[in-house]
Amino acid sequence: MRVVAAMSGGVDSAVAASRMLEAGHEVVGVHLALAQSAATLRESARGCCTIEDAGDARRVADRLGIPFYVWDMAERFKADVVDDFIAEYAAGRTPNPCLRCNEKIKFAALLDKALALGFDAVATGHYAQIVEVADPDAPHGVRRELHRAVDPAKDQSYVLGVLDADQLARSFFPLGDTVKADIRAEAADRGFSIAKKPDSHDICFIADGDTRGWLAERLGERPGQIVDPEGAVLGEHGGAHGYTVGQRRGLGLKVPAADGQPRYVVSTDTRTNTVVVGAEQLLGVDLIHADHVRWCGPAPDGELRLGAQIRAHGQEYPATVAVDRPHGIPESLTVRLDGRIRGVAPGQSVVLYDGTRVVGSGTIAQTGRGDWGHG
Repeated sequence: MRVVAAMSGGVDSAVAASRMLEAGHEVVGVHLALAQSAATLRESARGCCTIEDAGDARRVADRLGIPFYVWDMAERFKADVVDDFIAEYAAGRTPNPCLRCNEKIKFAALLDKALALGFDAVATGHYAQIVEVADPDAPHGVRRELHRAVDPAKDQSYVLGVLDADQLARSFFPLGDTVKADIRAEAADRGFSIAKKPDSHDICFIADGDTRGWLAERLGERPGQIVDPEGAVLGEHGGAHGYTVGQRRGLGLKVPAADGQPRYVVSTDTRTNTVVVGAEQLLGVDLIHADHVRWCGPAPDGELRLGAQIRAHGQEYPATVAVDRPHGIPESLTVRLDGRIRGVAPGQSVVLYDGTRVVGSGTIAQTGRGDWGHG
């Protein structure tokens, strides 16, 4: 098989490329240039896509003896990921740019270009597993399923929950059966100089990790009020877009709570530019409505008992999921959680699991509380 190995310059993608080569595939390394003005050096462990990263990826490709190219997708990345991120925050939602990048860039733009050039598939260093199961209705009688990685601390199946069956059919995740420590050891054994290179984390295009400051530069300062649920003014802020549900730190409240307990962001309203804060118990929700639904295989019908995960490395919660397909309107999901959880914000993604298998995902549009009696 002719395979494009997406090489970020990190240890994971380097080992993934080497494993694909050892498996007998014809491998070409590709580094995605996603930043329109890439920094020369990384800032500690934050960020990615720097000139240094491209150089690291090239050195690995040279050691493996495979062709290596840099594909410029900065314009597409800005439009589909960065601009989308800004627009979502401006609308008062809390997006996950990693899911959008996987959906729009790595397994759409990259895969589409690879297929157009005659390649068969794309391989990445994500920690997840592809499991092949017999299915007489699938092409060649085999269906490919997306499953969790064996290393729960590194599992990245959540951010891959936007991939559909066609994309999974042309994707490889060679690291899903291995823990991170063994990956680093393997990289060292192969003589990769990046064996001890720190992982990138947080949002790759906000290298210093200051999301609020980054958004303020692009959306501007919009001073407004921080209020309690009854509307009493407790403080001021520089823009409701800089806050997310469940946030506790950085509120700068001038009026302490009467009971001395900490307060959290309960909701934001970018139309009125208001941030509402309240007690921790006000954060609990057990009802989620989601749109932008993506299925990682055949679309299910009716009500299902599944696990729901709200954050990339968060807990999985038991839930009843109903699929709604009104005529002429894109399908949506209603997720009824068995218990209340806190800090769920519109714009986040809910990824659904059946055991270790990823069933699909949706973007949270609205949350609430049901009347089925939890505390």
